[in-house]
Amino acid sequence: MFDRQKKGDRAVLVLPHGHAVTGDPVRRADEFAELAASAGAQVLARVSARVADPNPRYYIGTGKAEEVREAAAATDANVILVDHILSPVQERNLEKLLNLRVVDRAGLILDIFAQRARSHEGKLEVELAQLKHLATRLVRGWTHLDSQRGGAIGNRGPGETQLETDRRLLGERVKLLTRRLEKVQTQRSQQRRARLRNTVPRVALVGYTNAGKSTLFNALTRGEVYAADQLFATLDPTVRQLDGLSSGPAVLADTVGFVRDLPHDLVAAFRATLAEARDADLLLHVSDAADDERDHLQQVVDEVLEEIGAGDVPQLRVMNKVDLTEGQPRLDRDGEGRVHRVWLSAAAGQGLELLREALSEHLAGHDHIRQSVCLPLPFGRLHARLWAQGLISAEQVEDDGWHLELEASRSVLMQLAASLGGGEAEWLRSVAGPEPEPMDDDFEAAPLT
Repeated sequence: MFDRQKKGDRAVLVLPHGHAVTGDPVRRADEFAELAASAGAQVLARVSARVADPNPRYYIGTGKAEEVREAAAATDANVILVDHILSPVQERNLEKLLNLRVVDRAGLILDIFAQRARSHEGKLEVELAQLKHLATRLVRGWTHLDSQRGGAIGNRGPGETQLETDRRLLGERVKLLTRRLEKVQTQRSQQRRARLRNTVPRVALVGYTNAGKSTLFNALTRGEVYAADQLFATLDPTVRQLDGLSSGPAVLADTVGFVRDLPHDLVAAFRATLAEARDADLLLHVSDAADDERDHLQQVVDEVLEEIGAGDVPQLRVMNKVDLTEGQPRLDRDGEGRVHRVWLSAAAGQGLELLREALSEHLAGHDHIRQSVCLPLPFGRLHARLWAQGLISAEQVEDDGWHLELEASRSVLMQLAASLGGGEAEWLRSVAGPEPEPMDDDFEAAPLT
């Protein structure tokens, strides 16, 4: 065993392909090199390793491990980055063989997230994920510290080894972070409930990292979210109002980009951040139109959405960076005439009006009610309830009652009516209107003309 270096920026990449490795090997290798660069590493060499049957000791074969050691020695590297998730035993064995720090794909992504997180919530989520990842890897590199020893007087060790102490401290830190995150999640839930009370439709941007989500977010909302041509340029969710839709205002949320083989601990820790996607009324699934592997990357994003419970949320596909292709901004419609894909360029500002048109069409079916109503003066209790839930945007008192600008969803009004009785409930039901009749199974939408 050796004393592990805390830092390493001169890297040799180990690129397995074959067993349980999805995607084009060349594209995946280039992406992993981008991940390494995003973490601040200087890539000195690449070692490709075909893995038909994973070696339980090193994951890669013994001969290939020797080749990695030779490449590290020739380039004076101080860290080995492996494009696969290794078991703690495999990671430890490789470190013993190579006498260098070894970081697998999960550890590298966690390191990038730790560098990029800016908000208090994001930092808590990243630290929690890192500690859970570290929990099974503490045994590496502790042989230089005290250990328990039995036997003769003067040869007995402490009652608790350094490893056991660190495991206990790590567990306590995980509990503390979990409690803090629960508090943050409660605050975010209150914010989301406030938006629900205001019944403004919620739209979330999702997509593979570096697809241009933040650039599109800024173009639609005139926001100032950091955007750059790099993986995981932004991690913390940002929410802004989206205007200019014929269906009325909406809330747009920019979320963290996805990547293949995203660590499960990271997905679990980022549940507060990813809740913006899970609780949305519509997902804008942004893809790089110029990417030859875009179909596979869309599948990767869909798998993560399923994992976080957002698989059933309606999606509108957005093919970004059309200016890098020979195509033009346009709308693609399905057999029923409904928009299901928008081609645009967020950076060049091309096709944004087409996207607003598609959003208005998709959100037009939202049960949002915006109308001027007159509430009779005797209904004071209902008047107070409407204000308490944030459903009134403006009012004027006249002799015949309160003239209100009401903004609500039918479902919220019906829930409120169910909690009241008499004339107030009947008045609310009349404002909400009749419940839409269910569509027949054999109903076929008329084509748009």
